[in-house]
Amino acid sequence: MNTDGTSLTYVYAVARQTERLEALLVGLGGIDDAPVTLLTDASDTTTPLAFVISHVPQDEFSESALKAHFEDLEWLEGVARAHHEVVQAVAAEATVLPLRMATVYQDDPRARQALGEQRRTLVQRMASLDAHTEYGVKIYLPPPAPPTGAESSAEAAASDVEAPYASPGKAYLQRRRVQHHARERIYEQAQRAAAALEVIAARYTSQRVRHAPQTGALTGPQENVLNDAYLVRDADADGFRAAIAQSAQDFPEIRIEVTGPWAPYSFAMPPAEPSVPADEERAS
Repeated sequence: MNTDGTSLTYVYAVARQTERLEALLVGLGGIDDAPVTLLTDASDTTTPLAFVISHVPQDEFSESALKAHFEDLEWLEGVARAHHEVVQAVAAEATVLPLRMATVYQDDPRARQALGEQRRTLVQRMASLDAHTEYGVKIYLPPPAPPTGAESSAEAAASDVEAPYASPGKAYLQRRRVQHHARERIYEQAQRAAAALEVIAARYTSQRVRHAPQTGALTGPQENVLNDAYLVRDADADGFRAAIAQSAQDFPEIRIEVTGPWAPYSFAMPPAEPSVPADEERAS
């Protein structure tokens, strides 16, 4: 127990206390390679939930220190990697409820108190995650490409029959028109692919979280237009992946990517209540 006041209790996740999980954590290192252990609520005699914890330096994880560290990408990357490795290790053996990175308490007693106060909510969330795993599904569009000579010739013949010798300005506009039509075709294909994924999800998944599309270095020259997370029953995981792979063959101009299995980071909190009626949301 950290009682010297120089360290804080860092919580990675919630899991059920079992002998198998305790054995798994022996030798597992967390942030700064600190030992990872289970912290339980002694008053919990019905559902043995535990925080998966380690102890971290107060001078690095206090509120003021974290504000500064969140501007340090190298530090963030190291903490995020250690956090993820602990969560994934637990997820490989048991149902896990991941907590947000840098969830810290002043000491073990404060963390234990929080565990007891949140027990009812945590029990409900854990039950919804049993025998389920998170998978990501993304749709990428290829980068815009200049029209080929054949496309330019076909467009010119269709739109300017009476002017076989187009001016440079008109030729430029024709090329832009071809590019626009090609891009529209790809976007339409992506929309059809998204609709096909909805049908597959209805068969194999229990929850979905729609994340914002990724941009920048995460996608490279491709455009990410769909970035969803699905909670999939473990018994249905193979069927889910196979159905998506089969569907992807119908959309050759785009890329459909499935990632996972992941610990259920996207489903640690209850689904948000819809702010508009379902029919209206679909229409929009």
